[in-house]
Order: sequence, then C-alpha cells, then structure tokens
Amino acid sequence: MSFFSKLRERLTKSSSKIGAGLDSIVSEGAAEAPATAAVTPPAAAPVAAAPAPSAAQAPAPVPSPAPAPSPAQAVPQPAPENRPGLMGRLFGRTEAAPAEPRRELDDAMLEELEDMLISADMGTDTALRVTANIAEGRMGRRISATELKQALADEVTRIMTPVARPLPLYPKRPQVVLVVGVNGSGKTTTIGKLASQLKAAGKKVVIAAGDTFRAAAVEQLQVWGQRAGVPVMVAAQGSDPASLAWDAMTRAEAEGADLLLIDTAGRLQNRADLMEELAKIVRVIRKKDPSAPHNTLLVLDATTGQNALSQVETFRKLADVSGLVMTKLDGTARGGVLVALADKFGLPIHAIGVGEQIDDLDAFEPSEFARALVGL
Repeated sequence: MSFFSKLRERLTKSSSKIGAGLDSIVSEGAAEAPATAAVTPPAAAPVAAAPAPSAAQAPAPVPSPAPAPSPAQAVPQPAPENRPGLMGRLFGRTEAAPAEPRRELDDAMLEELEDMLISADMGTDTALRVTANIAEGRMGRRISATELKQALADEVTRIMTPVARPLPLYPKRPQVVLVVGVNGSGKTTTIGKLASQLKAAGKKVVIAAGDTFRAAAVEQLQVWGQRAGVPVMVAAQGSDPASLAWDAMTRAEAEGADLLLIDTAGRLQNRADLMEELAKIVRVIRKKDPSAPHNTLLVLDATTGQNALSQVETFRKLADVSGLVMTKLDGTARGGVLVALADKFGLPIHAIGVGEQIDDLDAFEPSEFARALVGL
C-alpha cells in the first residue's frame, strides 16, 4: 500500500470528519428544498377527464390477433435493469446509481461550510478565504457533495503546493539538521525515520542524542540507529546538550559524514528557561560553523490543533525554523491545521507522518493530502 493510500485510509477512518461534514451540509440542505419531480403536469388533467364514447356512437374495434414473428424479426425485450448482462456481472455493473443530492450554494450554506472548516482547525482567516474562493463563480448553483469536496480539495491544493518541498540537501559536510519541538511531538521517531531513509539513499549519517535529560529518548534513538546502521552519539544523563552538539559536529566532520541529525529535548513554548537552553544550543553550533544549523526542523503533533500555530511562532524566534514535519495525522479529526500553517507562515512542509513504521514518514504531496483530507 502506498504512503498516501495509507494516509487516506487512516485519515478517513479516524478523522475525515471534513468529508462527512460536507456530505451532511449538502444532503440536509437538499432535504429541506421542496420536491418538484413528483408533481403531475397540469396539462394531463383534461385528457384524463374526457368522457368515453357510447357503444352506439363508436363501437370499440376488436383487435386482430398479432401475427407470429418470423425468425428475422426483432422481438422487443424489456430493459434489463434488474438483470445485468455478462459484462455487467463481470465488472460489477448494475443499475444506475441514484443521482446525488444537490443544494443551492447560498449564504447559509457558505456559513455552514465556514463553521465546519473552523471546527477542523483550519483557522478563521483561512476558512474565510477558502469559502470565499469556493463561492466565486458558484453562487446560486446547485452542487453535489462530490463537487463541493473537489472544490475544497482544489483550494487546499492551491494553498499547500507552494510549501510542499522535500528536505534540501547541501554540499556542505556535515550538513547539520537540528530537530526541535514540544514534548511528545514525535521528534525522536522522526529523526530515526529520517536517518534510515537518508542512509538508504546512500548518505553517511550521524545522530546526536541531544535529549540528555530523558534516558528513554536516548535508548529509542539507539534502537533506530542500530536498525538503520547509523552511529548515535550520547552523553551522560543530565549533561549539557550544547556541549554534546559541539562534540557531535567535531566527530561528524572528522568522519566525513554527509549529515548530522541533532535531537533536542522536548520543551513547552511557554517555558522561558527551556527555550533559552535551545537558544544556547544554536549559539554553540554557530560558533563551530557560522552557517549551521543548515536546517532546523520543527516537528508538530497534528492532534494539538490550533496550538501548533503558537508553537511555530515561538520556535521561529529562538531557533530560526526552516521547515516543518507534521506527525500523527492518522490520530486527529482536525488535519486542517496543516492548511492553516501553510496559509499563515508559508514555511516548507518537508514530510508528514501517519504511524510508527519506517515507511510511515514521507515527503508531503499536496494534492494527495487534499483529497485524503476531504474524503475523496
């Protein structure tokens, strides 16, 4: 199963409330509209009411028996609606599906759409822009849920396409990649997956276990390192992570590594002391190499919803975030936050994750994500 097939399956199972919401908006509105298809045309009434002639005036003709059809004659048969032919049975083709409900796109429908997008964490400003663009050229038209989903997918794709960029690789050796984020966002797992994928692509990679306060994080990175065949530098528990970053850069340079991935301890964006510690790591790295870190990846947990916006704002000030990785998209009903991030900040989205396996992290593809998000 491809990555985005897996994303669509998991996003639909656990989260595509957006798709269900679009179905509901159209079907409920269509049910409220008066039905007109069953009204009898008024012109048919006089014909049906005409009196029948008496037997004396016009005796009814006796129908002559129909001649037996010759073998060459075609005998009309009833339409096979309920009995599909061989090809229909082979390819699952049966009677035509009923037409989708349609609803007129008006102000009330747009307001429902806007509220639904906001509840999916797309953000007020983004939701307003998206609904306005969907309305353009469609107001007053009756549209189906599928057409509405396609229009929304097109808008999401338009917003996301400029930010969908893979992690850039530079000729600088070692290329220092600093990975930051709050507690539990998935930094350690993301580093392990990146290291494995980069190693498989022929790159020489070194990992620095910069979360020196949490033994479990170090052990987890060591497991990933063994799995990927990548060395992991560790330091004594509780030691200065900035000092480890310096030593790791020295080792990576001596060994001719292509990339150095530096893990950092999870920190809440409202803890000034922890954020200052991160700023210190960046200062020490730049003393060793003024151009480093060459990439600063902020790992975001999709389940945090709109809180991801404040995380980006805070980490950008201290660590000069260059790109985003969004994890746990399979565990949330509010994947729209990724659209809000792209619309507000325009930072590159390098990868997204939907699980714990090595192939559950992949480059971001906007059109596939948009279709999975809206339930197409």
